Amino acid sequence: MFWMMTSRRARRLLLVSLIGLLVGGALALAALPARAQAPPPATAAPPASAEGDWHGALAIGPRSLRLEISLKRGPDGALGGQLVSLDQLSPPLPVAEARLADGTLSFTVPAVQGRYSGTWDGAKGGWSGVWLQGMPLPLVLTPGKYPPPGRPQEPKPPFPYEARPVTFDGGAPGVKLAGTLTMPAGAGPFPAVVLISGSGPQDRDETLMGHKPFLLLADTLTRRGVAVLRYDDRGTAQSTGAFGTALGRDFADDAAAAHAWLRTQPGIDPARVGLLGHSEGGLIAPQVAGRDPAVAFVVLLAGPGVPGREIMPVQRRAVLKAMGLPPAAIESAAAQGDALDAAVLAAPSPEAARAEARRLLTAAGVPAEAVEGQVRTVASPWYRDFLAHDPRPALQALKVPVLAVNGSVDAQVVASQNLPALRAALAGNPAAEVVELPGLNHLFQTSATGDPGEYGNLPETMSPTALKLISDWIARR
Repeated sequence: MFWMMTSRRARRLLLVSLIGLLVGGALALAALPARAQAPPPATAAPPASAEGDWHGALAIGPRSLRLEISLKRGPDGALGGQLVSLDQLSPPLPVAEARLADGTLSFTVPAVQGRYSGTWDGAKGGWSGVWLQGMPLPLVLTPGKYPPPGRPQEPKPPFPYEARPVTFDGGAPGVKLAGTLTMPAGAGPFPAVVLISGSGPQDRDETLMGHKPFLLLADTLTRRGVAVLRYDDRGTAQSTGAFGTALGRDFADDAAAAHAWLRTQPGIDPARVGLLGHSEGGLIAPQVAGRDPAVAFVVLLAGPGVPGREIMPVQRRAVLKAMGLPPAAIESAAAQGDALDAAVLAAPSPEAARAEARRLLTAAGVPAEAVEGQVRTVASPWYRDFLAHDPRPALQALKVPVLAVNGSVDAQVVASQNLPALRAALAGNPAAEVVELPGLNHLFQTSATGDPGEYGNLPETMSPTALKLISDWIARR
């Protein structure tokens, strides 16, 4: 998926740089209301150690931002850990300078220039203090983690089909991809599809904020008589290889290898094996199909229809609007991100891109300790490649059946920008269908706003309307 850029990898493509509003894509994002929590039992005496899990919510106007902090001592005896913002698209952030002294717990989160200090409040059963990040906000941290949200659609065994763990060679030497092949009951041969995940290091289920959309898709399709192969991205989970240095073409090579392997498996009809790509996977699938006539069909879920350099300015503004920011703040933040994109794209070399990104970030007032992480993100070879890549030639070359679907409130691959481009690119293909589904976000969840911050709070993993459209269409191939 196109997510927020983070230091984990230049792959989470949402608001590449909200300079002045947030640094590193973490704690300044507004969030949805936190889940109601039962108050912890009051503990009069403070704990002897701060090690363990703690949770609390920052109140930001009428909304709140749920945080989880895990603290433990390292081999050197120093207290450290990580902070997770449950309502944001950010990886765990390292906690530094953590200490419990004279009844006060304090720590910093350098990636977002955040600092916390609190004392034990026996009545509240936790640390009562202040989170300082640009402005002070009260924050009470109580023991434990938030309970995981319900996921009523997540498939549970026993299944009326076979789910087989598999491994196969990827698209480059040393890349071994691990995945799951689900086979319908019966003798076959069955039509089949390879699921291609969005951006970022994704596992085979495309796990995000507790949702597993590819697990649900595989279950739905296999129950309809379609075999499904889903796999961990290279360098992720059980797959080998290097994720951090891979470009879009490398992931296309992996998808091509997955498709070729699937066509050779017993019980699979080799003439009816297609590709389904979500988000960045929607860039990859047409590339693979264009060079391999054995690809029987292509499904694009929130797939881009225009180059990344056009996607990102629209995405920034749509996401910030969905978050409820005022127009002036939206334009200020988005314009700075736009300028950064233009600079790194125009740079003649990776070294020049890094230097220009460093200059712009420093001039924008990003703290020195955060600049290098941002530079690695926005000046990475993968991101520059994404900005430059134009999906339209590959789309225009497709002659096989194509289903392209977008949600009307998708704030990451905006329907009003991408669906017209997809229709134009696929106009010469009589077997192509382009569909906009009302009220669905980038994950095809039912949503009022499309705000990525709400993905984890929504119990729905994928709209039944979207699941039916996709499974009906593939079953007819």
